[in-house]
Amino acid sequence: MKRLHQTILRALPLPFAAAFCTLMFLLLMQFLIRYLPELVGRGLPIGALIELVAYSLAYMVTLAVPMAWLIALLAAFGRLSESRAYLVVKSAGVSLAQLIWPALLVGVVLTAGMAYFNNVMLPEANYRMAGLWRDIRVARPGFELEPGVYYNGLQGYAIRAEDIPPDSTGLLLGVTVFDTSKPGTQTVLVANRAKLATTFGGQRLEMQLEDGELHRRNEGRGQQEERYERLSFDRHRLTFDISDLTFERSDSLSGGRSDRTMRTSEMIAVVDSLERGAEMRLAELRATLERLSPLATSSHTWPRSPGMPAARDDSVQIGARRTILEGLPDSTREAVYDLATQRARALRSEADATSNAVRWELQRANRYRVEIYKKNSIALACLVFVLIGVPLGLAMARGGVGLIATLAVAVFLFYWITLVQGEKLADRGMLPPWLGMWAANVVFGVLGIYLTSRENRDPNGLDPIRRLAGLFVRKK
Repeated sequence: MKRLHQTILRALPLPFAAAFCTLMFLLLMQFLIRYLPELVGRGLPIGALIELVAYSLAYMVTLAVPMAWLIALLAAFGRLSESRAYLVVKSAGVSLAQLIWPALLVGVVLTAGMAYFNNVMLPEANYRMAGLWRDIRVARPGFELEPGVYYNGLQGYAIRAEDIPPDSTGLLLGVTVFDTSKPGTQTVLVANRAKLATTFGGQRLEMQLEDGELHRRNEGRGQQEERYERLSFDRHRLTFDISDLTFERSDSLSGGRSDRTMRTSEMIAVVDSLERGAEMRLAELRATLERLSPLATSSHTWPRSPGMPAARDDSVQIGARRTILEGLPDSTREAVYDLATQRARALRSEADATSNAVRWELQRANRYRVEIYKKNSIALACLVFVLIGVPLGLAMARGGVGLIATLAVAVFLFYWITLVQGEKLADRGMLPPWLGMWAANVVFGVLGIYLTSRENRDPNGLDPIRRLAGLFVRKK
């Protein structure tokens, strides 16, 4: 038995390493295909490019480790079933739990390691990568241009492009440029297309406009009359001095952090702060309304987070009672009533504004909760996949690499879709954060326990999977 456990432990590292390297290579190629055309030829130092790629590897590790672990489990236990060793130990009365505890132990270690990585190292890498992207965009205005949006990063100019082809470098279509750099003169250039290029080592940005018109209006001063000019051109060149926008690394530890760049301990502190702030807002406004409650006739319902304790009364009366004005002259009574009505309306507006502010703070707190649960949920997948991968691997004797890869991709894709959809529903407030993020692990955990217990009772219980593996082997 000890030798069999050693065999299992020796069979796991090789497929895990091979799958991990393959997945990292594919994810890295996807990143480079997407961003490399924008990065190359921009005058950026090679060190900044390497640093950007290195920081991007963090989120790739988060995806690659659980999937590589699943592939390793399928391959190792599929080989164990193929060599008939599993049938031998099964005939000797060894239970499946006794057989797979080394894999469970490795899964616990991977879960702990990924929990630390996702909660500490990944946010720091995302934060530094965001700072590096910010420095690149400040230094290279071309990065900030978006279709249909005016770019005002160059002093005295506003640039807008209707379309920016993704497969071209520096090409803009439907360009409009507002030039207010000269006092007293307003110039508008409209062109069908334009090309951007940097010169003098990135010190200047040249825009060559093609097939367009120039509209210029000079404001009259003194005896001069206002003059309007219109010119057509085939080509027109604009030069922008961007020497003050040369690439420089800023302090990567400065600036605000978002939920993707915060450590879990920091997000927990933010959630507590938001909830305390919401409670204080509600308590202060309730106290104000209770002092004015004799004037009330209508109610207002307050938002409350799931973690907040219920208030003594969630509705407070707002309005006015005419009975307390009896005995006053008509003119005085109407004046007092009008003043009370105005105060009640103002108070109702303040209550609505506070309610919206509290609701917004609670939504922010829920977003941070979603990110906290997500990081830990992905880490726990390494342990959940043991319950899925072991019975599926034992059912795929002689299945081959193709079937293992196909099944692993199908399982992980379903897991990832469930996780992403749960995140979206939780962000929109349609599901509690814990349910949206833990649903995938709960579903796969229950399914894994069922498959493991069924395999332990009857090795031939997974008939559909075994038939699929047998069909694949026969076709091969």
